Amino acid sequence: MEEARFLDAPGDKLQSAVTAATKPQRLKDFLHGAWLGHPLHPVLVQFPIGSFASAALLDLLPGRGSGRAATTLIAAGLAGSAPAMAAGLQDWSQMGPERRRVGLVHAAVNSVALGLYAGSLVARLRGRAGLGKLLGYAGLSTAGLGAYLGGHLAYAQAGGTNQAAPETIRVPEEWTVIGSLADLPDGKPVVRTVADVPLLVYRLGDRVTAMIERCSHETGPLGDGEVRGQARDACVVCPWHGSTFRLIDGKVVHGPAANDQPLLRTRVTGGSVEVSSR
Repeated sequence: MEEARFLDAPGDKLQSAVTAATKPQRLKDFLHGAWLGHPLHPVLVQFPIGSFASAALLDLLPGRGSGRAATTLIAAGLAGSAPAMAAGLQDWSQMGPERRRVGLVHAAVNSVALGLYAGSLVARLRGRAGLGKLLGYAGLSTAGLGAYLGGHLAYAQAGGTNQAAPETIRVPEEWTVIGSLADLPDGKPVVRTVADVPLLVYRLGDRVTAMIERCSHETGPLGDGEVRGQARDACVVCPWHGSTFRLIDGKVVHGPAANDQPLLRTRVTGGSVEVSSR
């Protein structure tokens, strides 16, 4: 599936549609979860999944009361799916080709599951409880397949994870010199390397911050990114997808990254700048 290039054509069309529908930066940041410090999609999917799973359990119980409760849960799950889908599509639209291919199938399978649940709801409202239960269990099974693909996307392909975080453990725990304070330009980030890990180092007066240079979203080279703002408000913009981080503390300002950029400990000793992973 990751190599299925025939998925690129429909994927490109959907990506263009998502981009056109979410032009305001504030909307993009909200859907990515930049304000939360965590991708929003995994949070939002808990409600529909919980509703559908609870409805399946209630369908095993006798009595009209459980049937009415299951119907209510399915209606609630369908309503809660809309914001979850919006956040998921926004994250998906900023992924690389292989992740987008898997994500496209993940979205298609989940759409089928929602269609089955919509049919289940209609059947229940028309008094056809047996058909409603059958369609509900078919929807839950299909949603399980979609969840499997979502898990592959998140864990096997690292979609939505902080891809800069593993770099921090490669930096030595002991204090390591990366250069002299005098050699660092004031108010302008530069790239320095320690233990083969590139760092983006920013000096502001006597204060120095050092963040992992590879973007937490898709490992884009922040050292090649544009710097916007000055002094404490200066930010670096990833040249790949536009994730924006404040240089003074690594805070994510704009997505698609949802996580802050990892920072290392820094200190200035005898005019030398040192960094440590702990």
